[in-house]
Amino acid sequence: MIELIYTIKELDKAAEFILQNTKSRIILFEGEMGSGKTTLIKALVKKLGSDDEVNSPTFAIVNEYRTPDFPVYHFDLYRLNDFYEALDFGIEEYLSAPKAYVLIEWPEVISEILPDNSQKIRIIVNENNTRTLQII
Repeated sequence: MIELIYTIKELDKAAEFILQNTKSRIILFEGEMGSGKTTLIKALVKKLGSDDEVNSPTFAIVNEYRTPDFPVYHFDLYRLNDFYEALDFGIEEYLSAPKAYVLIEWPEVISEILPDNSQKIRIIVNENNTRTLQII
């Protein structure tokens, strides 16, 4: 496990840290509600080369962003009850999409079907208003 402590002003640094230290294009974001998962993903999508506006896909479940070379799929699975709901909308196709980045908030609900090569990121809120990013 490797860690980075960052502030809201250092989101680009945190996004770059993720890109330099992850071994997969399937990245799982864990953290309590309000820990900054979506905010960090916004910086990451920008760092990947997309000019699209990044919003939380809480109600849509998935948003797609375009870069010059590949798509980025951003999932928020908070509202799902179980992995069967994810299977119903075809999450397996997203997980196996060539060259795509798949960024998943609240991945615990589909842990049974996640590929072994998924990369887990944990965000911990610190008392001094910083965040600790752990790549596991």
